Amino acid sequence: MNEKQRLDNQQANSSDKKSAKDYSKYFTQVITAPSLKDAKKRGKEEVQYHNDFTIPEEFKGMGEGRKFYIRTYGCQMNEHDTEVMAGIFLALGYEPTDRTEDANVILLNTCAIRENAENKVFGELGHLKALKMEKPDLLLGVCGCMSQEESVVNKILKTYQQVDMIFGTHNIHRLPQILNEAYLSKEMVIEVWSKEGDVIENLPKERRGKIKAWVNIMYGCDKFCTYCIVPYTRGKERSRRPEEIIQEVRHLAAQGYKEITLLGQNVNAYGKDFEDIKYGLGDLMDEIRKIDIPRIRFTTSHPRDFDDHLIEVLAKGGNLMDHIHLPVQSGSTEVLKIMARKYTREQYLELVRKIKAAIPNVSLTTDIIVGYPNETDEQFEETLSLYREVSYEIAYTFIYSPREGTPAAKMEDNVPMEVKKERLQRLNNLVNELSAEAMKKYEGQIVEVLVDGESKNNPDVLAGYTTKNKLVNFKGPKTAIGNIVKVKINEAKTWSLNGEMVEEIEPAEVK
Repeated sequence: MNEKQRLDNQQANSSDKKSAKDYSKYFTQVITAPSLKDAKKRGKEEVQYHNDFTIPEEFKGMGEGRKFYIRTYGCQMNEHDTEVMAGIFLALGYEPTDRTEDANVILLNTCAIRENAENKVFGELGHLKALKMEKPDLLLGVCGCMSQEESVVNKILKTYQQVDMIFGTHNIHRLPQILNEAYLSKEMVIEVWSKEGDVIENLPKERRGKIKAWVNIMYGCDKFCTYCIVPYTRGKERSRRPEEIIQEVRHLAAQGYKEITLLGQNVNAYGKDFEDIKYGLGDLMDEIRKIDIPRIRFTTSHPRDFDDHLIEVLAKGGNLMDHIHLPVQSGSTEVLKIMARKYTREQYLELVRKIKAAIPNVSLTTDIIVGYPNETDEQFEETLSLYREVSYEIAYTFIYSPREGTPAAKMEDNVPMEVKKERLQRLNNLVNELSAEAMKKYEGQIVEVLVDGESKNNPDVLAGYTTKNKLVNFKGPKTAIGNIVKVKINEAKTWSLNGEMVEEIEPAEVK
């Protein structure tokens, strides 16, 4: 009898239910749990670069006769991770399904950035418990950013024993091995690395649609804003080699994709970890803009790393879109200092001045948190005044909520909830006002729209986005889907535009 079997019997014969913490130490050969303490470290070990990913022979055919379902929460990076996992499932022989009832494997690809996102996942795990009881052979897994949190794994171990596997953001490439372990093991399989992740190339991807594509250019974040859990869940900044990215973009162009978005937790830091070359996001975009793809975007930016060379490249226009998402979080230098954003109000406004001087018609959008610990009424007013001064076209606004494990979680959350809600309402009123003003300017204009498909609300109406990322609804032939068309705007709403199709156009030649 091996050690695991002996402990299995010991647990079965014991009437005492072990705590999650105690349980994990008995099964170290099955469980590799996350450690927040380890995740805070930025190790000196060299990040390994692998471009030889393949499905091991012994796992090929694992999914024959089986179906998978992935539910995705959170940001574009999570969407991209889901595309990779779907690609791996298909390579293993699984078929996709959009019904949990038909699935043999269900994965929840989770987000940790806000408490509400976590609560949704725990609620979904509760709903899936009945399905797991009906189908004992169903594999239920939790992956993504929540899986990298120590407290989350302990909570799942203690409360959600219907879960079969937990794996982290650094372990996606090991999905075949994790699935195999889950099929063979009677215990919950946990594999979450707190060490820095490697860069894995040649991963299969099953992209949604053939119009737009995410292209990940780097992983992780080194900024450690005091409110943010991402540096702990995604690891340190690791950039993909430019030749790999350019090859992927060329391949997407050859397949007929019309738009790509370069992704990174802090996309502006791209290339800063290279030791053999001096090469940044501006250099990468200057090369990619010469590829025959009509539209190129990037997200998400950190103002601290937005350099002059990138602005110079973006000013060349062409297929580089004139919309920049530039999160500010607060308009108060004092609050920005508490947030550890590492720039002042004045520095941010100077960056905006440079961008607008180089790209006069640029559309700027942002993220803002209200009710941060110690935020005063005067400091909140500074946020409102900065919003007006920059004249953002859209903002994603949030009430501050502490994330366990972050420095801010140890601060006194001393802004009353009613004050937070009042500030959010005032900010949203301003956001709505300026958004409506920005949209009103489009009435009577002809804009170029990349058509995504039918409107969610009306199948007789098509929907797509302008170069500045404005949603446009219009009536037109289904043949327009996937193409860039000209639309005359006849009605502006706060968040969208209505119009009529004028003509279908071919993408402009990329110079």
